Amino acid sequence: METSASTVSGAVRLLPLGDAAWTVEFGDSIDAALHARVLGLAGVLEQARKADDTPDFSGIVDVVPTFRSLTVHYNPLVSNGERLGEVLVHLAQSSGSTSRQGRQWRIPVCFDEEFAPDLNDLAEAKGLSRDAVIALMTGATFQVYMIGFMPGFPYMGGLPAVLEMPRLSSPRKAVPARSLAIAGAMCAVYPWESPGGWRLLGRTPVPMFSAAETAAPSLLASGDRVCWQSVERATYLEMEAAAQSGSLNRHSLLLAQGEP
Repeated sequence: METSASTVSGAVRLLPLGDAAWTVEFGDSIDAALHARVLGLAGVLEQARKADDTPDFSGIVDVVPTFRSLTVHYNPLVSNGERLGEVLVHLAQSSGSTSRQGRQWRIPVCFDEEFAPDLNDLAEAKGLSRDAVIALMTGATFQVYMIGFMPGFPYMGGLPAVLEMPRLSSPRKAVPARSLAIAGAMCAVYPWESPGGWRLLGRTPVPMFSAAETAAPSLLASGDRVCWQSVERATYLEMEAAAQSGSLNRHSLLLAQGEP
């Protein structure tokens, strides 16, 4: 196998990412079934690394799942890149879809107008009341497809189709940290203040990223599921203060731990 060329095997494509990473692609769309295959490969690879089935696994330094692919970064001084690529293709073909359940979260969100500058416009565009939009958001279960754009930024599917809207025509120069937002068919939360063109529907007091959580700084991970819980402003402010003081136990938001 030439590491400088793409390898196609069935629906699996192996693409070199520089000289120290492979990307395994399962398709070219955002699709729950494709994402299940990504998670299936990630799970099989994790178990294989623990079992040390292949010496080259010891050189893997990071595994990054996305909507439709899995990127495996490795140390080329430790792992044989060509051999690792061959193993990844074999695992991708045999791993199937994941049977593991990600963690389930119930995360509070305040939908007050101050925190939701685009909620009224969305409701008007869809012919819905403000409360109806909130009910749709809190009644849906969102799945985390990937973490990207910035540390802790979760791209989530599961937005009710009736709420789908394009990005703003003029992005904001500054989106407040922890803003709940939608764009197209996706939902996300901005971990930090940053420019952005997604439509803002609320704000959570829960940090999406914490350097103090050294084992897992990002609150959410690919495969997790999220339900939003509407809270009043007073509750929001109380939880925000707890988060800022370091006393907010983010694990208390878990509905189910999921499999390791």
